[in-house]
Amino acid sequence: MITRLHVNGRDTALQADGERLLLSVLRDDLALTGCKPGCGEGQCGACTVLIDGKAVRSCMIPAAAVGEAKIRTAEGLEKDGKLHPVQQAFLDADALQCGYCTCGMVMSAVALLEAHPEPNDEQFLAAMDGNICRCGVYNRIRDAVRIASETLAENDR
Repeated sequence: MITRLHVNGRDTALQADGERLLLSVLRDDLALTGCKPGCGEGQCGACTVLIDGKAVRSCMIPAAAVGEAKIRTAEGLEKDGKLHPVQQAFLDADALQCGYCTCGMVMSAVALLEAHPEPNDEQFLAAMDGNICRCGVYNRIRDAVRIASETLAENDR
């Protein structure tokens, strides 16, 4: 049994079987539906969240395995009512169609840009590998990550 998780910057009390998948606890117990159920095998990336800054497939990890780690979901990216630069870049680059994969793509891109603010092609491909867009807007997703990288660099100046 788990009684708390650190999610989106705050400790959250709950009562959940620790063997349940993190995806299920986030969606069903905490109503954080940005992470989506997809393949259930960690291959599609729709359920991606950040755990201590690393992109993790929430469909593959029991909630109890998270322990004291800090979980960030797509819902936790906006700040003061403004979208995170990666979220805004996805809109600006029209890097979504059906939207099902978008939160997972955004979370993987955030982890990438936090680790590599100006990623090269190899870093981009490695970070986004396993995030599947069934609509096939991969070129726009690459554009969105580039735009977000530039925006974040400008914001740091």
